[in-house]
Amino acid sequence: MRESRLWFWHILSAVAILFLLGLHMGIMHMGTVLEALGLGSTHPTATAEVFARSQHLFFMITYIALLGTALFHGLYGFRSILCELSLSQSLQKAIGRLCTVAGFALFLYGTYVAVRVFQMKGV
Repeated sequence: MRESRLWFWHILSAVAILFLLGLHMGIMHMGTVLEALGLGSTHPTATAEVFARSQHLFFMITYIALLGTALFHGLYGFRSILCELSLSQSLQKAIGRLCTVAGFALFLYGTYVAVRVFQMKGV
């Protein structure tokens, strides 16, 4: 039952990634269209543009949501691949714990960075 629930969340995270990454790519690469609306730029990777975008609450929230869904999807997929190698039950549990700890650590660090950049005013 637990694996079925995790698999459901894995599939749901793929849908969320599809939406969030599509939104991100649309904003980043449709600059001329979105520039007229005040949402985009023709130079989306310029340092000033990155900081200006990162200081909007909408972008901070979507960055954190994309980070969380991508980490879960990637690490659960990686764990699933490793568990298909007919490893011992204890080794599978250790891999699961390691992926969980790594995922939480990376999520906390990424969230910290996103929040700190959001709080930086006048850069």
